[in-house]
Amino acid sequence: MSEPRARGRFGEYGGRYAPESLVEACREVDEAFREAWADPGFRGALARLLAVHAGRPTPLTPARRLSEALGVQLYLKREDLTHTGSHKINNVLGQALLATRMGRRRLIAETGAGQHGVATATAAALLGLEATVFMGERDIERQALNVFRMRMLGAEVVPVTTGSRTLKDATSEAMRHWVGATGDSHYCIGSVIGPDPYPWMVREFQRIIGDEARGQCAAELRTSVPDYVVACVGGGSNAAGTFAGFADTPARLVGVEAEGGAGAARGRLGVLHGCRSLFLQDDDGQIAQAHSIAAGLDYPGVGPEHAHLRDLGRARYVTVTDDEAVGAAVRLARAEGIVPALESAHALAWVIRAAGGGELPAGSTVLMTLSGRGDKDVSTLKELL
Repeated sequence: MSEPRARGRFGEYGGRYAPESLVEACREVDEAFREAWADPGFRGALARLLAVHAGRPTPLTPARRLSEALGVQLYLKREDLTHTGSHKINNVLGQALLATRMGRRRLIAETGAGQHGVATATAAALLGLEATVFMGERDIERQALNVFRMRMLGAEVVPVTTGSRTLKDATSEAMRHWVGATGDSHYCIGSVIGPDPYPWMVREFQRIIGDEARGQCAAELRTSVPDYVVACVGGGSNAAGTFAGFADTPARLVGVEAEGGAGAARGRLGVLHGCRSLFLQDDDGQIAQAHSIAAGLDYPGVGPEHAHLRDLGRARYVTVTDDEAVGAAVRLARAEGIVPALESAHALAWVIRAAGGGELPAGSTVLMTLSGRGDKDVSTLKELL
């Protein structure tokens, strides 16, 4: 998991499938990111912000009671404890600093669960930028708390009423808006999707999850490297960041998708939102509608690097149902006093299922990224429990 090949390719995936009006903007982002990432001053400024504003490093928490019940040693990388409540802040602070360096005055973003939107609004407020966040009408209804947080932070939240009114359509509208605003605005993509350099850039900003966890596991585990590294996957940024810290180790990498949004597990080759990857499609090649109880996993595809890892056999991608995710959220809350985001609960649901079915050998060490906290999902859970 290093720099992609020429033209932003991870194997046969990736690339820059952007309209002519965005090609130059993508090239400028690519050039600016390469310069910034090679600049110790930029990386030092980002590290300071992540420490004093976002609260890094996040702890590695042993799930003692759940581990005893499952017969494995489960450790949680606690991205839910960052400022704003999820891993999204890692990427957004990086892109917001980059936007400032490029002379941009406004951030454009898409959001599904609302966490990326909240992180974007937070970074904009911190750095004196404007923020415009596109969000599907359906997600606005089920994530009302995060909508209020964004607006309180000063961001404009634009409802998207087309298509499924969820993350896919919010992403499409954000990209369309960027076409007419490249001069003063930076598109702050929230996952490892989009035209080159975004999949690579977002993974690098999220790599801090895996790098921290690698060091923490070395200090905590007898074997220094866990047997399994598990993370939920929508577009796949928290998983990409986590996997980046362990791709060169013997650890088995497992990405957990929603049953109704399984791009890596059941997708077919296609192009969407500027990149070539695996997407749910019908027989005519039209993008199919995804579904998940977790708004952040309600996406019909997966980032191109995940598709490449799947093809290489380096990572395995599995699916979990809504009911399994809800059950896992309740179990973690009652066993460990942690209410997870429903996205993260998908990853835990697979661990519970795999441990119970013998797929995880007894005594295995499992690192799971808890990508976000569950405050935003309380209304959904309240209706179901």
